[in-house]
Amino acid sequence: MRLTKDVELIEGLPLAYIRSLRAIVASDLHLGYESHMAKNGVFVPKVNLKKIISDFSKGLDGRKVERIIVVGDIKNDFSSVEMDEFNELYEIIKFCKDHGLELLLIKGNHDNFIDRYRDPFKIKVFAGDAYIDGYLFSHGDKLPKIDGKPIMLITGHEHPTIGIANSAGRIERVRCFLSGKYDKTSLLVLPAVSYFASGSDINSASKERLLSPILKRADVDKMHAIALGYGSTIDFGTVGQLRKLAYV
Repeated sequence: MRLTKDVELIEGLPLAYIRSLRAIVASDLHLGYESHMAKNGVFVPKVNLKKIISDFSKGLDGRKVERIIVVGDIKNDFSSVEMDEFNELYEIIKFCKDHGLELLLIKGNHDNFIDRYRDPFKIKVFAGDAYIDGYLFSHGDKLPKIDGKPIMLITGHEHPTIGIANSAGRIERVRCFLSGKYDKTSLLVLPAVSYFASGSDINSASKERLLSPILKRADVDKMHAIALGYGSTIDFGTVGQLRKLAYV
């Protein structure tokens, strides 16, 4: 789906492609999630890394890509870098190297201690907001510092989903992009790439329940929810319109 002449929402994937940057943009990988859960006595299948690499591989197909930009939370554990996080980060770096891609990370609130791997693995790490050729990238856990007039502000952190009730009253949640405005700046909020990211039902959550201070200041009801499902990317209309759909 073409969002602008320069920005594509890759069909059926939680990824954006910026043609002028030759970049795939992703958010909230949460590497090492399964081992973190196992430490807390919850055992889940190790599928997250496989899904991420599969998504990246599909995103490269037919596009000129020179870099992958991760808009925060490449890792999961707050307190340190666990061994599984390290191993999975290495696999992502190896994937980038094998495909001739540069890896850039805008640090998120989960990305403590990631700086120690910047030099040995040659990752570009931005401690806060990053302007790259007119685009402003920010994880979304803090308000960005907007200087000048960026083409677009691109964030993550919220893990947005929409909840739709079917005829049996069961609510199905699907990941979505959010596209709208932050003040006078175009805003794109990315869905989480992580297989296990539960997300926030954006069409039922009040502003007080939202995670991102950016969305708390934006007019969320005027933003378009662009959902992922069954290999397609579909604009479901504005969040305000979706709120009118009754939950059974």
